[in-house]
Amino acid sequence: MKLHITNRDFIRFLFFFVGICIISLGTVLVTKADLGTSQISSVPYVLSLAVDWLTFGQATLLLNFIFLIIQMMLLKNPFKISLLLQIPVSIVFSYLIDIEMHFLSFWTPHTLIIQWGMLLLGCIFLGLGISLEIAPSIVAVPGDSVVNVIASVKRIRFVKVKVILDVTLVIIALTLSLFYFRDIKGVGVGTLVSALLVGHVVIFFNQQLRGVYRTYLTENKPIKENKLSV
Repeated sequence: MKLHITNRDFIRFLFFFVGICIISLGTVLVTKADLGTSQISSVPYVLSLAVDWLTFGQATLLLNFIFLIIQMMLLKNPFKISLLLQIPVSIVFSYLIDIEMHFLSFWTPHTLIIQWGMLLLGCIFLGLGISLEIAPSIVAVPGDSVVNVIASVKRIRFVKVKVILDVTLVIIALTLSLFYFRDIKGVGVGTLVSALLVGHVVIFFNQQLRGVYRTYLTENKPIKENKLSV
């Protein structure tokens, strides 16, 4: 069977890959601001601090695999292509996090102004990356997909499932942090700021780039609104 990839397909994959790269950079910037990382990254980050041999990217990959297993357990067809494609996406995303953490290892903010600057810049990158990632409608990352699957199978509103998942992850991160360090690490005001800000940034870029998406990613069809994870 011959695999036929059109120019439009290539552009869609390019948008998706660039989006993943920008999301990973945004994740690293928010984390290195040291004001509290995003909800979805809080558990992996605390684990990476607690376990010497576990990197931030590896811990993120572990969490994404847990999300993938949950989806497989809930769905009647656990080997859908949309699920299997999440495996290479998760691996690439985790690898990018570790690469960017390494290249930015020298950059430690020493003032509150720089910390807030890094946090806000990271939120902007997260919003832009998520917009670029969801626009091609190629595959949902595990953190998004698990929310969609739970909401669909259990017939619970998407927003409710998202809030429950975020709160659960933050509670787990706080518990791990207090257990290992007797202190709070990885969760803070930055966690709240990213939760409140990133969604609005995504909406902003969706609106600003709507014409670009319509031109390069769709067959003269309007871009659909997507549910997303922040």
